Amino acid sequence: MALLLAVGGATWRCSGRLPARHFSRAARRGERPGGEELSRLLLDDLAPTPRSTAGLELLFGLSPCLLALRAARRRVARLLLQAGRSGLQGERAELLRAAEARDIPILRPRRQKLDALCRFQVHQGVCMEVSPLKPRPCTEVGEARPGDDPQQLWLVLERIQDPRNLGAVLRSAHFLGVDKVITSGRHSCPLTPVVSKASAGALEVMDVFSTDDLAGFLQAKARQGWLVAGTVGCPGPEMSPSSGIPTTSCLDFLWDRPTLLVLGNEGSGLSPAVQASCQLALTVLPGRRLPPGLGSLNVSVAAGILLHSICSQRKGFPVEGKREHLLQGPGEPSATSEGPGVAQHPGLASGSEQERQNGS
Repeated sequence: MALLLAVGGATWRCSGRLPARHFSRAARRGERPGGEELSRLLLDDLAPTPRSTAGLELLFGLSPCLLALRAARRRVARLLLQAGRSGLQGERAELLRAAEARDIPILRPRRQKLDALCRFQVHQGVCMEVSPLKPRPCTEVGEARPGDDPQQLWLVLERIQDPRNLGAVLRSAHFLGVDKVITSGRHSCPLTPVVSKASAGALEVMDVFSTDDLAGFLQAKARQGWLVAGTVGCPGPEMSPSSGIPTTSCLDFLWDRPTLLVLGNEGSGLSPAVQASCQLALTVLPGRRLPPGLGSLNVSVAAGILLHSICSQRKGFPVEGKREHLLQGPGEPSATSEGPGVAQHPGLASGSEQERQNGS
């Protein structure tokens, strides 16, 4: 039964055994979220109510939680902020304001409780109980054709199973401008909070699609005029010469038509059916002679190299002259009167690094 208590003129609601409070009154009075209002919240040493019955999961980390609130694609049950802070600034204050605007209950567990709830993942003092995200069916991917834009790039992931690998791949894909991400429906990692944290919240703002017939999807796109480019380690024993699929270095690849870049499983690479659907194999050449067992890169590292190699050919991507301007330090004169801005999704790279790590 919910219990209402009057403490210092403020109304508290105890749901289960955790105190929760809304900040709508404080916002209407113009008070700064995270200041005196936050410091008056009661501290909690009790376990939260079980989430299993509600079908919720615990999203953790500052960027994932903030971007999830901005995107508004998840149902948010509660926001958990680490106790012991006298005030919140920057993105944490924005997070508090966004939660208040949506009338989301806000709790203040101690750090030990957040550590236990997150199974000792790095939560940065911020967690949210949210509804899960699921990939969208590939039938909703749209009917983009080569004539629409010759420089389209879709990233296809087959049986990526490590959530941190998947998150890192999604982060690189979002940063470098991949148009769409397609995953295999079977034997692939679900879109968990660990994936969101590893993606620095990119998962919260990206559309990820899924299909149970990845080979059929690739063959259909090839018939529409798309280039289907698989990926292999070097020297590339995964695709034998008898397969008839040429292998080229990613540095020699010319991006002159819409392309599907296909990355395979961390251990076994691409399946035979998907290999047979590829028209070309791309590889990252090593810088030295490699011993047995080190002939390939981690899939997320390979994804970043391959995507940058391809996307750097896109019109508008920073070229040498612009890159020199972007790398100048503060106070150095610019080579041009106007320099290009770096495109960035709010929250993915904003705020100071010290604030991001504070509380982690």
